[in-house]
Order: sequence, then C-alpha cells, then structure tokens
Amino acid sequence: MYRILPLLLALCTTGTAQAHHDKTASGGAVAPSLIGTWQLQKATHPGRPSGIGTRLKLFTDTHWTVIQPDPVSGQILFQHGGHYTFDGKVLQETVDFAGDATSALIGRTFSNPIHLSQDQMEQTDPNGVFTETWQRLEMPATP
Repeated sequence: MYRILPLLLALCTTGTAQAHHDKTASGGAVAPSLIGTWQLQKATHPGRPSGIGTRLKLFTDTHWTVIQPDPVSGQILFQHGGHYTFDGKVLQETVDFAGDATSALIGRTFSNPIHLSQDQMEQTDPNGVFTETWQRLEMPATP
C-alpha cells in the first residue's frame, strides 16, 4: 500500500504476543485487546481527503497514535497520539504529541464508548464527530 505501512505494522506489533487477546482481571477469561494496528473502515466525518482505508490507529499496551497519509503522494497529512486507558467499555485517549496539522489537540482528552471484537472496533462519539469503525490489520508474515 504505502512504503511506511510495513514499518508501522512492525513497530506496533513487535513484542505484542497478545495482539488479539488479554487476560481479564476475573482470571482466565479471554477478552479482545486494543493492541495492534487498525485501519479506518467507516466514519461519520472521514476528512478530506477521506481517511477510509488509509488512516491507521496503532495501540501498544500504554500508548496510541493515529496517522493519515495522503492516498496519492504518501505524505503524512496528520498524526497525533499519547497515552490511553481502556476499561473494556470506554476508551480514554489523551493527546501528548501531534504534528502541525493537529497540534491544537495536545493536552486534550477524549472519552468514547468502544465496542471491541477480535478484529473490529466500533467507536461511538456522543457528539457524532468521532463515530468510527476500525478493522484490525494482520501482522505480515516474517520470512
């Protein structure tokens, strides 16, 4: 897709053996995890140019980042990220860093309900701005 995609996938998935599952606090039961790389599939406000199919969201066990390349040039249109908490129902993301296009978000915290399955994440924004559906991308096989 883009030259940067394999690098982003490798960075986000390296060392995350639990890319699809986390043990729950109740012990033993397996729940889906946010950890991994997600691609935007649907959005109420996909942006211009649209981020559908190009915008990526990456999660480690403590941090997240979102990045959107231009679909034609591959240049980064925006990127930002920071730390997060997820209680299994609500995702709370704080923006700690950002590029020029989204630097006004630094210091802001967003809290949105999330419905998470193994390979799909649906985010519902009460204000309708960040209502999005994301698809988990599989880590490429290593040679």
